[in-house]
Amino acid sequence: MPEQSTPSGKPAPEEPATKQSATEQPATEQHRPRAGISRRTLLGTAGATGLALGAAGGAVGYTTAPAQATPLTSVGADQAMFHGKHQPGITEGLQARGHLIAFDLAAGAGRTEAAALLRRWSATAGRLMAGEPTGHDDTDVARDAGPSSLTVTFGFGRSFFTRTGLEKQRPTALDPLPDFSSDQLDKARSDGDLWVQIGADDALVAFHALRAVQKDAGTAARVRWQMNGFNRTPGATSRPMTARNLMGQIDGTGNPKTTDADFDQQIFVPGSGEPAWMANGSYAVVRRIRMLLDEWEKLSVSAQEGVIGRRKSNGAPLSGGTETTAMNLEKADAQGNYVVPINAHARITRPDQNGGAAMLRRPFSYHDGFDPDGTPDAGLLFVCWQADPLRGFVPVQRKLDRGDALSKFIRHEASGLFAVPGGAAEGEYVGQRLLEG
Repeated sequence: MPEQSTPSGKPAPEEPATKQSATEQPATEQHRPRAGISRRTLLGTAGATGLALGAAGGAVGYTTAPAQATPLTSVGADQAMFHGKHQPGITEGLQARGHLIAFDLAAGAGRTEAAALLRRWSATAGRLMAGEPTGHDDTDVARDAGPSSLTVTFGFGRSFFTRTGLEKQRPTALDPLPDFSSDQLDKARSDGDLWVQIGADDALVAFHALRAVQKDAGTAARVRWQMNGFNRTPGATSRPMTARNLMGQIDGTGNPKTTDADFDQQIFVPGSGEPAWMANGSYAVVRRIRMLLDEWEKLSVSAQEGVIGRRKSNGAPLSGGTETTAMNLEKADAQGNYVVPINAHARITRPDQNGGAAMLRRPFSYHDGFDPDGTPDAGLLFVCWQADPLRGFVPVQRKLDRGDALSKFIRHEASGLFAVPGGAAEGEYVGQRLLEG
């Protein structure tokens, strides 16, 4: 669970955030009241009537008036753009709700069916991200909500290229990830021909998109696996902060920033890169990492901090300072021991300890209930982004595999690697340059 992506967190100084308002009009223009009896007056009358009836009825009790109508909040109004240089859902800040879903193409479906499916998915995603209904057989689940920072992102797994006869276009970066000693992977919940990432700041908006994507698949593809995640809701803290994970640790401090000089080089395939259809795209490593919370919570706070290498309260390195203070790896205590232990997670994952390897971590927490013995099935839906996983994720995970203090408290249970092409221009669909090239 590399700290770096040196990918997480709702827009804090460490987190990229590129959300923009759904409209330039002022709120007073968006929510101008209609003529006639106002909703406030109507609700007030209904409330008063209900109160009188409750009093007259004695044992019937009081009737509660409906909640007053309020304008669309900034959380609901925030909108990410579907069309652009890069696909959405990579550099935006963490959303409160997420769904990851993988599909396998149906038997007999090939390149033609895949192209038609990506065309449908792209059209649906564009409408939903704008806060509009799907345009066909909409379920109305998100009827009352704004865009709510919805993002929908599409990727291709290694097997997709065999199924569509496009093996010659398969990137070498999609070579299988190596085996790691901490892996206990469930193959039924790993990999897949197609991958979709959905995120939103409203649970109903996110589910609406999930259901629309699944319905759009029709007979062309079937669900292979699906996972649900969450993060802190925007506005739940007094100030923007890096997110915490289910271990209670601030998670994502070392994420690269969009303002870093080498950010695009580390995260995105260059416009002149190979293969050409991946220009401005990225690669997503997806891991379901179970946290062994019963064992973790037996540790004292100081022991937990030693495992991570950072203060639990504020994310500051054990060598001193604040969350953003550079970690002093050479600082020792009075006994000559490193204050940041040699096997601390934060020490091992630093880019300068891994040949500059960097990735953008953008995960979701998950909780899927409890085992029969009461053990929580909870942890992290780890999603990290990089221009090349062989230079980003793999070297860091190999090093973690050899001696990370956190390894005894986590278990990697599912895995996937997906090629995520660049964004679709207006009038295009995602993957068009691959499927029609």
